[in-house]
Amino acid sequence: MSVSRSESLRAVLVRTGIQDSTAAIELVAEIEKLSEGAIESAAIAESLVGVADPDLALQQLVRILEAANGQHKNRLVGSLSADTITLGRLLQILGLSLGLGEFLIRHPECDSILDTEALAAPPVEIRERIMQSVGADPLSALPIASGNSDAVLNALRVAYRRELLAIASRDLSGGFAMEVIAGWLSDLADAVLQAGLAVARSGVTDPTCPLAIIAMGKTGGRELNYVSDVDVIFVTDATESLEIATALARGVIHACGAVTAEGAIWEVDTALRPEGKQGALVRTVESHAGYYERWASTWEFQALLKARFVAGDPLVGEEYMMRIQPFVWAAADRKDFVPDVQAMRRRVEDNVDSTLAARELKLGPGGLRDIEFSVQLLQLVHGRSDVLLRSSNTIDALRALATWGYVGRDEAMKLENSYRFLRTLEHHLQLRQLRRTHTLPEDPHELTTLARSIGIRSDPMETLLKQWKDHAREVRRIHEKLFYRPLLNAVAGLDATDARLTTTAARDRLRALGFTDSEGALRHIESLSSGVSRRAIIQRTLLPVMLSWFAEAPYPDTGLLAFRQVSDQVGASHWYLRLLRDESLAAERLAHILASSRYLTDLIRRAPESIAMLAHDEDLQPVDLSVEIRSIAQRHEEPDKAVNALRAMRRRELFRIGSAAALGLASIEQIGMALTHLTDAVLEGALNAVTPTEPIVRISIIAMGRYGGCELGFGSDADVMFIYEPLAGADTAEAGKQAFKIVNDMRALLSAPADEPALEIDADLRPEGKQGPLVRSLESTTAYYAKWSSPWEAQALLRARHAAGDSQLGAAFTTMINPLRYPEGGLDPKSLIEMRRLKARMEAERLPRGADPTRHTKLGRGGLSDVEWVAQLLQLQFGHGQPSLQTTATIAALRAEEALGLIDPEDTEILVKAWTLASEIRNSIMLVKSSMSDLLPADYTELSAVTYLMGYRSDKAGVLEEDYLRATRRARKVMERIFYGNE
Repeated sequence: MSVSRSESLRAVLVRTGIQDSTAAIELVAEIEKLSEGAIESAAIAESLVGVADPDLALQQLVRILEAANGQHKNRLVGSLSADTITLGRLLQILGLSLGLGEFLIRHPECDSILDTEALAAPPVEIRERIMQSVGADPLSALPIASGNSDAVLNALRVAYRRELLAIASRDLSGGFAMEVIAGWLSDLADAVLQAGLAVARSGVTDPTCPLAIIAMGKTGGRELNYVSDVDVIFVTDATESLEIATALARGVIHACGAVTAEGAIWEVDTALRPEGKQGALVRTVESHAGYYERWASTWEFQALLKARFVAGDPLVGEEYMMRIQPFVWAAADRKDFVPDVQAMRRRVEDNVDSTLAARELKLGPGGLRDIEFSVQLLQLVHGRSDVLLRSSNTIDALRALATWGYVGRDEAMKLENSYRFLRTLEHHLQLRQLRRTHTLPEDPHELTTLARSIGIRSDPMETLLKQWKDHAREVRRIHEKLFYRPLLNAVAGLDATDARLTTTAARDRLRALGFTDSEGALRHIESLSSGVSRRAIIQRTLLPVMLSWFAEAPYPDTGLLAFRQVSDQVGASHWYLRLLRDESLAAERLAHILASSRYLTDLIRRAPESIAMLAHDEDLQPVDLSVEIRSIAQRHEEPDKAVNALRAMRRRELFRIGSAAALGLASIEQIGMALTHLTDAVLEGALNAVTPTEPIVRISIIAMGRYGGCELGFGSDADVMFIYEPLAGADTAEAGKQAFKIVNDMRALLSAPADEPALEIDADLRPEGKQGPLVRSLESTTAYYAKWSSPWEAQALLRARHAAGDSQLGAAFTTMINPLRYPEGGLDPKSLIEMRRLKARMEAERLPRGADPTRHTKLGRGGLSDVEWVAQLLQLQFGHGQPSLQTTATIAALRAEEALGLIDPEDTEILVKAWTLASEIRNSIMLVKSSMSDLLPADYTELSAVTYLMGYRSDKAGVLEEDYLRATRRARKVMERIFYGNE
């Protein structure tokens, strides 16, 4: 080849996408040589236009020409040189598929790809050619192969790949839709199964034994991939010949899946049969019906949507299909249908390898499984009453759902386009190596090849990735609208071109999505979305996705009702609907809260403007309240108004902290600290509000218990002691009376009935308990502890902390009690014995009657009390002279004790885990029920709600239960060893 001709050819080849032009020129020259000049370089260059990987195409064509000989080579060269369309078809295949290229190199005689006229039309007589390849008569009612030797199996594999090559050629020519190609691939699978059965019959004693093969999955839906397992179920009606029927089934599996010199065709997967891989390979129709009637799970009925008789005895196959259909279409009436469907969806998502999820076409977010699952669920819900929806094919079913008004036409069209795009990518991805895969490659060259194979020429890799992400995002968006938009149309007369369910169909769908009171839910939807007002228009935009979020939460009916109530309350406000429309995070968080937390929902009802906090994480972080408290004091001279303003502030902050907890934005220690600081601030403000302008006494509020430890929960009272001291020159008796009045007024105002939540103050831990004075002077308190203090009081004082009021007085109190709670020399033996006796008596007497001690988070085995008593025992024993142990917080004390070598690190982690889990459960119970309980719920629904708020999935209630019981069991052992000295 001359230099000028070579350079001219180089320029043309580069425009086709050739990467190595020098090597390409050499390959073109080699093709000319091997074809003796018949296949010209100009024709080759012209035919490379649009080829996915032109470099690979040239390499594989050279190898095919080298492998061909005799009449096969003459026919090949003649066809390629006579018609550039034929040459182009071959190069299209060779430029994408290494697998089919290797097949042609091994079998250049398989030249079906050269028949341009035949390839321009749909394939015909696939079954006949496949059956003939194994020596079976395709016209026989009982075709039997010539044998089951490797030679027969090899012939079947060659025939299969010849047909696969012809289908792929039609596919890459761009003349046929994806679903048509998938249908032909399914027809080919049907033919192979029929041939496999013919091969199996040749190896049994009674080939007349009736056996039907039921295709499942993509084969059953006539939407098969190029490379996939073929899911089947084997059925017979010959009870007395089950052994022969089983031998036939095994023969089919071997004929299709055995690895011979020509490899395997595909694996025949029978895992969808009753009882899965543990069940019998072949069952009678009656046995199948009995299983589906008594034992089958919802996912099995979903799988049966795809069932289709494809091979074997037609009478058995027809009887099977007739018997199973009623079970499929009654599945939505099963009592566990909703949780089963939710579990199936989560199981799909859980099974995605996290390292591959971002590249998954099938199982990733917005992938093929999202579309298929949505369509199948709608079929199960509505197909029981509408036979027109009963198609095993995804696209046909989607079109039927749109045609008959179960989904919107626009949404269905977009979903179909996305499905077609994703399936086309999947097809071409599998053609590359003839390997089963649904994962986009990371290699840029492979991505570029894949992009070019679907016609993307400009910036192919980036364009492909963008298109794929756009489709995935659209699928996810439509996923919500697909289920929920038609519900609005069932009650609000919207666009006639959109889906509009009947009331019965809407109720069916709501029940399937988890709404218990479907009629009530429809009324709420109607109230929110009907009309032509701006509010109704925005609600119609919001409701589909809001309904989807409610359905994912534990109490969807409660969430929808609360949303209606809040919307009725503030829906006319300019900010409310705009916030939910423009801030999707706020809308999602609101749905999460309304459908899971009665406590937070009550706070929203009292002050709906709190919803605005949900838009940004930073708005859910604790804030400094000191400036606001001073402002309240300046604005309100009357104590009752000032305290009411403080209670309103507290309600707002409870919502802020509670939302952070419910949304997983704060740890249990952060929540306890935030609630403690809030209580400190409210008490400080309230104390100032009720204190006279010219007091004769100063007061310190001493926090005790969990409040003192900065470990408050949402249901905790504020345990306190009130200490006072007369001002210089004041009458002692009058000072005591004023201190009592101040404290009593403050308690009354903070707990008085009002719109704002009350702050309950518990002073029972004061000296002499309920029998002692509510307010005590520092002098009297000092005298009491010096003369009458019990070991339990010293233990209680470990939690004592100045919280509000006069800080100097609080410091004086702290200095006074330190020798009691951190005694020099530690606990004496008598006090240690008494402490142990008290702990044992508490366990026996204070646990509520009938309460399960393994589930009581406070007093139960390994619960809060066990952990706290361990920490406090070590503080009493070793706290003197150890500043790090002189803390009121349980976790801080345990960490300090570990640092000083008083407790093993492993034991510390066990105790911390149990304490943390118990505290989180108590908080979550309060958030869910808006009432306090120390018992891990036994009711599954309630436990699921607690589980959901703790960041587990709501279907993982059993996991939370196991985690808690395991953690507390281990904590109990540690407590018994350290506290009681039991080894």
